[in-house]
Amino acid sequence: MAMQPISVTPILIEQIHLRLVDAIADGTLAPGERVTQQDLAARFGVSRQPISHALQLLRRQELVVEHGKRGLAVAEIEPKRISDLFQLRGALDGLASRLAAARVASGALTPRETARLRERFAAGLALAEAASGIHAWIEADIAFHTCIYDLSGNPTIAETIALQWPHFKRCMGFVLADPARRFEIWRGEHAAIVGSILNGDVATALRAAEEHMLRAGANVYARLEEKADALR
Repeated sequence: MAMQPISVTPILIEQIHLRLVDAIADGTLAPGERVTQQDLAARFGVSRQPISHALQLLRRQELVVEHGKRGLAVAEIEPKRISDLFQLRGALDGLASRLAAARVASGALTPRETARLRERFAAGLALAEAASGIHAWIEADIAFHTCIYDLSGNPTIAETIALQWPHFKRCMGFVLADPARRFEIWRGEHAAIVGSILNGDVATALRAAEEHMLRAGANVYARLEEKADALR
């Protein structure tokens, strides 16, 4: 995803931060790549001040780290941390899917709410036909899972995961770079989650969501280990 200049707005720092997270997620800014205020200011067409603030946010999120005496670089993806994050998310996604299925079974969800889940799922499937880039796949994945969190009726699930979205975006970019894996996720794993939720099948929804996240975590972990072995 090319980083295009953006206009000055009251939320300029947030805009830049989001663009940088997306650039890290889709590989535009690769692990280990040095980043400077001067270079980023030139890319975005803004002054260095908002860039500095955005980089501080990335440092707190551990997406960039100190590089030498006066520089920053994109952080490497740590396999153990990724494994831990997906373990946590597996539990939370399983809970969200279980709660959503239970609400379907009890009649608590309206047809409009369940239609939203179908629409998010259909949007992801449609990306294959549009030959979309990695950023579109990441956004579709986020929209799909966020919809399930909303349908769960427990807002703290979305709030908890939101804190880690930047790291999960990186993992999505890593996994979804593989076209075969994209189709496996949407036509297989996501389809199983949607079907079990809409059928009100609580146990299957829980299991399908947990397995989906654990499989994603294992996939990222294995690929990172392969990459590390190749560099040794």
